[in-house]
Amino acid sequence: MPYVEKGMQVGLFGGSFNPPHAGHALVAEIALKRLALDQLWWIVTPGNPLKSGRELAPLAERLALSEAIARNPRIKVTAFEAAHNIRYTADTLALVRARNPGVDFVWVMGADSLRDFHRWQRWRQIATTFPIAVIDRPGSTLSFLSSVMAKTFDHARIDEADAPRLARMKAPAWTFIHGPRSLLSSTAIRAAKA
Repeated sequence: MPYVEKGMQVGLFGGSFNPPHAGHALVAEIALKRLALDQLWWIVTPGNPLKSGRELAPLAERLALSEAIARNPRIKVTAFEAAHNIRYTADTLALVRARNPGVDFVWVMGADSLRDFHRWQRWRQIATTFPIAVIDRPGSTLSFLSSVMAKTFDHARIDEADAPRLARMKAPAWTFIHGPRSLLSSTAIRAAKA
């Protein structure tokens, strides 16, 4: 895990990044700025349990490509889940919380993930572990209104103007952040190479 100090606000941005692209870097930059983060951990997962592993590039390759794209020194690219044999986000967050007392974390995800968030293992636990920042993605803007997660935790949604305070809030708390959007997608990039 990257080094952090007590009192820091840190974003956790996990994904397969298969491959990583400028759209991921844009989400990371928006999160750093709008959430007033000291760091953002770009967590390259060994694999997504909800996706087929057949097209998954090796972890080392996805890690190296992510490091090449994430140029901001406050972005820390890591693959610590593999060392701990972690498959599920809920377990990742539990480990991060246990190892980093006094640090304020926020889970960062694209709006495209919000649509299917209720299919994630122990999704309610995730939403009550750390606050969540959902970053707008093309074609996914309405997810924040219609998704199961958005409806279930509607009472915990804060205005995006309060996003800089989100990491210090008690979960459940979440916000939807509008901003520049990239049309890039890992799925489309893989399809173009096939």
